[in-house]
Amino acid sequence: MELHVEACAYLAGLRAAGQTFNTEKTYAGRIALYLSYCRGHGVDWSSPSLAQLMAMMRWLVDEPMPARSRRPAATARYRSEGTANAIMGTVGEFLSWCCLQGWVPPTVVNALTQPKYLRFLPVGFDAGEDGQNRTVMARTITFRVAVPGYEWLSDEEIAVLLGLARHARDAFLIQLLAETGMFSGVAQLAGRISLRLCSSEAVAKHGSDGNTCGATTLSGVLKFRCGARAEWDPWCS
Repeated sequence: MELHVEACAYLAGLRAAGQTFNTEKTYAGRIALYLSYCRGHGVDWSSPSLAQLMAMMRWLVDEPMPARSRRPAATARYRSEGTANAIMGTVGEFLSWCCLQGWVPPTVVNALTQPKYLRFLPVGFDAGEDGQNRTVMARTITFRVAVPGYEWLSDEEIAVLLGLARHARDAFLIQLLAETGMFSGVAQLAGRISLRLCSSEAVAKHGSDGNTCGATTLSGVLKFRCGARAEWDPWCS
């Protein structure tokens, strides 16, 4: 079995950019799924047509996932449309990056996005003096899915979590997430957090991994409000 040179280079670029291990692992699985689909369906991975990518997106939700159990009566599992959007978003990022390296024709990447006029602006989004920022580049291949509302814990529930924390670092992370609303992946960054104790406060110093689609909270339990993104990314919209 040979490694895919272009995919390995893309993942190495994510690693060099400071992305977390979980982000790299997730993207690797999605890209491997795309490359496997292309090989199994006779699609050239570097120059897929829009129709071929749309067929893959439909295949993602129609094709049952591999069973977790070897029992014959195991219930078939299917991907949701939201999961299909996340996978195709990663595929779009991968093809765009490969286009910058000269491995994918620009016509392929140009077909993946189209101008979209924002009638209703997200909270905190600057439309510009003449509304020039209302026109953004949106993904061409995507399912329309309802965005679920944010869930958050009450002050009493947060107090219970703080009481269950075994270490000061865990208690600090819980309090940090509750007060700031940042994603836990950003807060943790695989051990890259350093605490500087000052005379009157503890300051958390961390880097940003840039991951705006698919971030999870502590063990999928903590979910807090998060602010609007600073820039509009068509692959994460």
